[in-house]
Amino acid sequence: MNAFNNLKILYDYIRPVLDIAVMTFLLYKAYQIIIKTNGVQIIRAGIIVAMSYAVALLFRLSMLLWLLNFIAPGLVVCFAIVFQPEIRKMFLKLGQGEWFAFGKRSRHTYVDSVIIAAEMLSKQRRGMLAVFVRHTKMDDIMDTGTRINADLSSNLLVTIFGHDTPLHDGACFIQAGKVVSAGCFLPLSEQYDIKKTFGTRHRAALGLSEQTDAVVLVVSEESGAISLAYDSHLHYDLKTEQLTKVLENLLDLTPDQYTIEDTIDESKSAYK
Repeated sequence: MNAFNNLKILYDYIRPVLDIAVMTFLLYKAYQIIIKTNGVQIIRAGIIVAMSYAVALLFRLSMLLWLLNFIAPGLVVCFAIVFQPEIRKMFLKLGQGEWFAFGKRSRHTYVDSVIIAAEMLSKQRRGMLAVFVRHTKMDDIMDTGTRINADLSSNLLVTIFGHDTPLHDGACFIQAGKVVSAGCFLPLSEQYDIKKTFGTRHRAALGLSEQTDAVVLVVSEESGAISLAYDSHLHYDLKTEQLTKVLENLLDLTPDQYTIEDTIDESKSAYK
């Protein structure tokens, strides 16, 4: 009994710290979700409404209070309609969060082939758009292109994007070592402050990263720069080391898990 009482006393001391730690963790995760989904717009709108209500209470503006109370249900509906894309993205990110993921994820071993193809196409000034599928299902977007389900190789990617074929203008989807689909059309970015110098490929890569947890690799046709789009942000003109490091972290890769096709020489190309 004394041991139980001692544990209870100890817990009473630890409880405030545990309470603060849990709240801090939840607030931090909520902050990450809001920032990544541009949900700050919802918070600003809510603050404006709350401030209007507080001013009405403080100065006893009965007409304004009556109006706010009368239209309150309508405001909730209006918020849901106006901010529907942002709310959808917030819940999507919440469901995709790693802190709700159970079980061990499958390891991917195909990054080297994609980076090699990207470097080859970059030298040729050929555009490329490759989507790494993570958790979000995107069958509807994949169906806008041509289903391939072919084993991934750098030569296959160079063949798709290195010539003016019907598939080279769209995006290819990569999952579990396969090129699942090619020639797919991606949603364009909703951001209004994106650089005007960015073309359709970069806007499409950023647009998909705003709506899903996919990682999109882009090769610029004009500059040859290789970029990554993920979590609603575009990281422009990355070096090979940076690409590898970022993809290792985002796709749960480690250097000893890479596999490169042993039937071809990936370091060489017929296109120079």
